[in-house]
Amino acid sequence: MAIENSDKPCDTGTPAHIFSSDFPDFNFDSVFPEYPAKSGRWAYSLAAITQRGIDCRRWLKSRPEKVVVVVSHSGFLRVGVSHTRFANADYRVFDFVDDDEASLQEWKTTEERGGGMGKSQKGMAYAEPLEFPDSQNDDTRSNTKASEEVVEEVPRGNELRVTMNHQLYASDLSNPSTCDG
Repeated sequence: MAIENSDKPCDTGTPAHIFSSDFPDFNFDSVFPEYPAKSGRWAYSLAAITQRGIDCRRWLKSRPEKVVVVVSHSGFLRVGVSHTRFANADYRVFDFVDDDEASLQEWKTTEERGGGMGKSQKGMAYAEPLEFPDSQNDDTRSNTKASEEVVEEVPRGNELRVTMNHQLYASDLSNPSTCDG
């Protein structure tokens, strides 16, 4: 789910069946069969990336593990997942908000520093209207504004903790039962 946004060759992967023999110790059965297509849910459009971000957050929130690591790209994290910018190899720490979209609330420690290393731009970062080829006809642009609401301090305890990095997306559950439903 956490693949790069654009449909440029440098942002489009290689089908797993082509390189799987080079990595015999890895199981590629969970790779989506349509990967690396850039159509449908994988399309280079604000609507597709926004929905993929919601799906990604919901999936991560539902994981039973204490720690989950997903390799991703800053463009997808910014547009689809966290609505924050990431400098190269920087990270941020989030808690899940209890809502239908598994929204995230950034910890003050990384929010105030501009990421864990203090190299990322501070504040929220949303997709620009002309950033996507279909933006002139995309009626979902207003949906991205709904997540601009500021969420007050999230209570610490049994919530899911999420760390994001330009190359790392990890979550740490303080209580695994939090993801049971």
